[in-house]
Amino acid sequence: MTLTDQPTEARRGEELDAARIDPYLKAHVPGLDGHPIISQFPGGASNLTYLIAYPQRELVLRRPPFGQKAKSAHDMGREFRILNQLHAGFPYCPKAYAHCTDESLIGGEFYVMERVKGIILRSDLPPELGLDASRTEALCKSFIDRLVELHQVDYTHCGLADLGKPDGYVQRQVEGWASRYEKALTPDAPRWETVVAWLREKMPEDHPRPGIIHNDYRFDNVILDAENPMHIIGVLDWEMATLGDPLMDLGNSLAYWIEADDPAAVQLMRRQPSNAPGMLTRRQFVDYYAERAGIRIDNFDFYYCYGLFRLAGIVQQIYYRFHHGQTQDKRFAQFIHMNRLLEHMALQVIDASSL
Repeated sequence: MTLTDQPTEARRGEELDAARIDPYLKAHVPGLDGHPIISQFPGGASNLTYLIAYPQRELVLRRPPFGQKAKSAHDMGREFRILNQLHAGFPYCPKAYAHCTDESLIGGEFYVMERVKGIILRSDLPPELGLDASRTEALCKSFIDRLVELHQVDYTHCGLADLGKPDGYVQRQVEGWASRYEKALTPDAPRWETVVAWLREKMPEDHPRPGIIHNDYRFDNVILDAENPMHIIGVLDWEMATLGDPLMDLGNSLAYWIEADDPAAVQLMRRQPSNAPGMLTRRQFVDYYAERAGIRIDNFDFYYCYGLFRLAGIVQQIYYRFHHGQTQDKRFAQFIHMNRLLEHMALQVIDASSL
């Protein structure tokens, strides 16, 4: 059994023409010979991801969904630039090779990058990895270490000072998600009024040291070394990266972090092995992050509540599409229950908070 992500035949309607793309790749990526075989990685609801396999070398191609015209949500040029300029300061992001704006080749712009081959974790730790509690703790700390390293990258030195606007970032995110949530409301959705009012009241000042934030840092976006699975060799999915408050990024990550002692209903939301023996609790996660970053975090309840609210906003936007018949995927029918549970979790944090 292989533990690395394996591509399969491209989904119907999402095929790429190897004959059209091959000359472009050979003109822009050195060392390519022979004919490519193209397959598609599973997932990829936001952007589509393909394996371009030459006899001696493998590349990964990313493109927007077919028929998608909303460039702001699927900006290949921006994602390419992040990888291209960040790689020197944060070598865990894949090396990018070329960005093509000629949509006649495959029906949309795209970019190509190196393939980082390794293990991507999903809901549970594969038993084949043989990770006991001690090794799992080491993996967890490695996961946090990479996040700290990213947040401490000198983004000006990398040429990414214009990637975002860190001034006023916290307020923009709170108000932005409040607005997006309001627009996605359905009659059966919780309103989150108490939580939003609390976030506005407890909003901290901008972080004195803004950094590059990933905005989707989870185990299914990192790649583990197949020979040493406690070692992270890659970080994927940079489409939401920007400049901002690193603690907001930490809150985003912790919103997904379901620990072993969480109630059964909360466990149903788990999409990564954060409950495994040896994984840190959310409190331990925050304390270890603070230790490695050399900072104090006295108001993490705010950032965690924000992360829960943001996740609810994402969930509700998807449920809104299902509620109005814009998607027929029956899985999304359950998202309204997830939204309600997230609000309950946030209210519990507020009730217990000393802020």
